[in-house]
Amino acid sequence: MAKHGADEPSCRSGSLDGEGRASEDRSLLHQRLAVQELIDTEVSYLHMLQLCASDIRSHLQQLPQGDLDVLFSNIDDIIKVNSRFLHDLQETASKKEEQVQLVGNLFLEFQEELEQVYKVYCASYDQALLLVDTYRKEPELQRHIQGIIEAVVPQAGSSGLSFLLVIPLQRITRYPLLLQKILENTVPDASAYPVLQRAVSALQDVNTNINEYKMRKEVASKYTKVEQLTLRERLARINTHTLSKKTTRLSQLLKQEAGLIPRTEDKEFDDLEERFQWVSLCVTELKNNVAAYLDNLQTFLCFRPHEYSLDIPEGPAVQYCNLARDLQLEAFLTFKQRLEGLVWQPLCSLAKALLGPQNLIKKRLDKLLDFERLEEKLLEVGSVTYQEEAARHTYQALNSLLVAELPQFNQLVVQWLGQILRTFVTLQRDLAKQVLQRAEGSMAQLPHHHVPEPAFRKLVEDALGRTSNQLRSFQETFEKVLPPPTTQPLLPGSERQVQALLSRYGPGKLYQVTSNISGTGTLDLTLPRGQIVALLQNKDTKGNSSRWLVDTGGHRGYVPAGKLQLYHVVPSAEELRRQVGLNKDPRCLTLEPSPAPAPSIPTVNQVIAVYPFVARSSHEVSLQAGQPVTILEAQDKKGNPEWSLVEVNGQRGYVPSGFLARAQSPVLWGWSLPS
Repeated sequence: MAKHGADEPSCRSGSLDGEGRASEDRSLLHQRLAVQELIDTEVSYLHMLQLCASDIRSHLQQLPQGDLDVLFSNIDDIIKVNSRFLHDLQETASKKEEQVQLVGNLFLEFQEELEQVYKVYCASYDQALLLVDTYRKEPELQRHIQGIIEAVVPQAGSSGLSFLLVIPLQRITRYPLLLQKILENTVPDASAYPVLQRAVSALQDVNTNINEYKMRKEVASKYTKVEQLTLRERLARINTHTLSKKTTRLSQLLKQEAGLIPRTEDKEFDDLEERFQWVSLCVTELKNNVAAYLDNLQTFLCFRPHEYSLDIPEGPAVQYCNLARDLQLEAFLTFKQRLEGLVWQPLCSLAKALLGPQNLIKKRLDKLLDFERLEEKLLEVGSVTYQEEAARHTYQALNSLLVAELPQFNQLVVQWLGQILRTFVTLQRDLAKQVLQRAEGSMAQLPHHHVPEPAFRKLVEDALGRTSNQLRSFQETFEKVLPPPTTQPLLPGSERQVQALLSRYGPGKLYQVTSNISGTGTLDLTLPRGQIVALLQNKDTKGNSSRWLVDTGGHRGYVPAGKLQLYHVVPSAEELRRQVGLNKDPRCLTLEPSPAPAPSIPTVNQVIAVYPFVARSSHEVSLQAGQPVTILEAQDKKGNPEWSLVEVNGQRGYVPSGFLARAQSPVLWGWSLPS
């Protein structure tokens, strides 16, 4: 019996060891099952993602591309990350003893990548659900989508797209649970235990960061909307709450400007904002420059020299016209189309992309004023209301989002700008290459293309010298036959204006415009040829004597002095007779008859045709350039001053008023060259 009593403790210790080993075996079995569950569910999850990205998305091409981008977001990036993750996860199966520790290290290794891809998908998930709700309101479209999903994924059931879109969200939230299950079946003294603890904590942080990012994006989306509101709509949004909020912010800002309260300094954000404003200025300047370039290019394309008839049947002039036609219809037109598609449109999209961050930066300043006021209240009182706490979180969310994403945004904008500039330079280079090739082809057809360059230069100099001599000879002949300067024809209906200026300023101040003037500045005048003006000052405010200040009788402004000549007022025959009568002294009597004055023909106003005109109906009359006409009515029956009723050689009819002018000279229009 004593021997039996001695054996009893050893039996108990043996049974305890057996129970401990059995418990460890059960934990190890559950651990392996948990690891296998992780691998198996990852395989099925990745397979489901691939079905969404390939089969389902490819069968939904009838939806707009923008809708597909929102629905499936960055699912391709998720597939790439999870494919590598699954590959490494399956490789751990070959190392049974170290598998659990390898799984924990694998999650720690992929922590950052998982957070980056899943936060983008989760942030756009709510917008995708809004699209799904809109599809449900269209029965035919909903039936089509449901049929595609049931054919590919029968287990989706009536949930359809919603069932598929939520799968990535469920997966990222399930990772901490699967790791926790593995951790619970791992003994605390195992080497894999601390690794699994860090992995569980890391995946929990990933989910927390994703939720915070999603919240920041929701806050930002509220303020990135650019609304074009009218003044009435803006006024309709004003209420007592808005006025109170803006008044409080203004008061806070004034206190800071006065130095009564400190201003929150954020050097990191200030540097990012300065960089953003600089990038925005570059985009704006480049957009304005490209717009001006396109306008000038369009003006250049409107000039078509090849369409003008030079009356030269052959030779270099014809070859030049052919070259100009080819460049105009092909090279330049293609260049403009490529410039608009590859430079202008991306630049407009880039400028539009800047509006969202600009609104966020402005809104951050408003929220910062609210945040500073609430911080003061929190220090004084020790608590804030629920709405005030939400306002504090709004500022923190906006600030965190801008600090996190402005560096990437600035970098992308700079890269985009660089690509646009490189594209612009490439287009210019391609155009120059095309023009050079076409010009070389045309040059090969010229008679002197084989002449060496020195000889060709000598040939050009000789040709220019001969042409210069001919031009000089023509100039001398032209100056010999050129009549003395005469007053330009008066514009029809301008007699009253001339009389008004004459009575106000006198004859010495009247000038006539010798050629059309197009004003370019704010104070410059646009005047037609023949307009009579009165000189007010023979220089501008800066002392420039080439710009004169004149009065047209209705407007005052500056005109080039070189386009004005002194207007000589010729007295009429009646005025001459009156002047002669005034000079006679009735007290001076003489018996000798005074010699008769030489007959003189006073200059009279005469209306002539400036341009030829061919009548197109019985109501019109034809004109020849220089032909005298008689104006019967300076307008048509409807009162339109653009047509005048005239009499020419006994015939009456309407002619354009712009084809007529008044000449104060009996000399015929034009001159004749000496025979």
